[in-house]
This record gives sequence, structure tokens and C-alpha cells, in this order.
Amino acid sequence: MKSKRVLYISQEIFPYLPETEISKLSRNLPQFIQERKNEVRLFMPRYGLINERRNQLHEVIRLSGINMIINNNDHPLIIKVASIPSARMQVYFIDNDDFFKRKSLYGPDNKGANDNDERSIFFVRGALETVKKLRWIPDLIHCHGWFTALAMIYLKKVYHDDPCLKKAKFIFTIYNDEEQCVMPEELFEKLKFDNIKTPSVAMMEGKTDYKALMRLAIHHAHGVVQGSEHIDPELMAYIEKTNTPFLPYQGTEDYADAYNEFYDKIV
Repeated sequence: MKSKRVLYISQEIFPYLPETEISKLSRNLPQFIQERKNEVRLFMPRYGLINERRNQLHEVIRLSGINMIINNNDHPLIIKVASIPSARMQVYFIDNDDFFKRKSLYGPDNKGANDNDERSIFFVRGALETVKKLRWIPDLIHCHGWFTALAMIYLKKVYHDDPCLKKAKFIFTIYNDEEQCVMPEELFEKLKFDNIKTPSVAMMEGKTDYKALMRLAIHHAHGVVQGSEHIDPELMAYIEKTNTPFLPYQGTEDYADAYNEFYDKIV
């Protein structure tokens, strides 16, 4: 099997956040894939809940400094990095005071407004822009959790001609994390600002709830993984309907080879 470059974009990675289904798999899977002679890079948001001193985060000045325009407003992109010594892996953190200073994962801003649309766009675009700046060309981009769902449409519609990203295949893992998902209806206006037109999001049927976001990700992904033992039957039916290559739930142990083979199949 040929060596692959795999980019992981996850909403949660342990030990920087408490152990959950998503944070645990997002921590262990990249290590297992790296141990099979592949290169990996990991990205997550730098939420305000993360203790920078304890986790030894430091800013990477050469990668920071891009200004990203979200909904006609400038937001500076700050990149921080930390190491998982036991795995010999680095984690890149996407940071910005407007979006990630607050002491919550997906809670409202300081005015009580839901801005998860702009936060999610900033995160996925920030990760992709940083990979470009690293000049690291991934073969595969694997996204974990609802907060990363928009990466699928950005890869398909905004970065499709980018020399660094255009050849990458992308995979989305669905978890049973519906309770956390709060996305404002203004999302569609923000996507239009990036020239993502209505037909590209037609499968959302004008909604921004969990199932609509999952349909968007499934529709645009090259492969879908079941990350929780049980996921919504409607979404399972949608995966079958779209005929997207699918890796069913692999349990919590000895799953590395199944993922590696699925990656080879997609690439």
C-alpha cells in the first residue's frame, strides 16, 4: 500500500478537550494511521475552554497573519500548535478572539447571538488555508463532527481549483452528536458571500438543523464513515440513496486496518 498524506479536521481532540466519542477517535485514529507509514496533520479549534499553559500551546508566527473575510468582515487567523509527545504528533489550533475566546464549545457570543455559521466557516477555511501555507498537499481530508460539515462544500466549490487541495479526496464521519448542533438560518447568506450558490445546498431543503448539515456533508463527500454505534436511520437511508462509499461502525478497538483500507479505496 502506497503511503498517504491524511489531513484530519476535527471539532474535538483529546486530551485538549474531555474524552468523548469524537475526541477519542480524533486522537487515536491519526496515530494508528501514522504508524502505518502515512503522514498526518491534525486541526481543531482553539476553544476558550482549552488551557494553553497546561497544554503548552504556542503561536506559530509564520503561519499566523492571514486575514479571512467572513460575511464582509475581516478576522485575523491565528495558528497555535501543541505536541502529543506519546504519539509524536502535532496538533494545529485555529484561533481568533471573535470566535474562540469564549468559555464554551458551541455557545453564543458575548451578545447572546448564535454565530456558529461564521465560526464553522472560519474554522474549516482556516484549516485549509493553513495547509496551503504549509505547502503540504494532502491525498485525503477526513473531517469529524457536525462543526466540520461545511468543509465538504468548501472543498467541492471554493477550493476545487486550488493546486494544493484539488486532488484531495474527502471523507466525513457522522456521529450521534445532534444535541450540540445549533446552526443559524443566516448560514445560507454567509455561504453566498463565498459564491456558494443555492443549487449546491439544495439537499438541505432550506434548513440548518443537524440532519440538513449531515445531508450536505454526505452529498459532497467522497466517502462517509459511521463514527457512532447508532446514527439516525434517515441519514443511513440518505447515504444509501446517494450511493456514497461507506464504512460502517468499527467499534472502539482494532479499527485501524479497516480505516486504512477504506482510505486506500477512496484515494
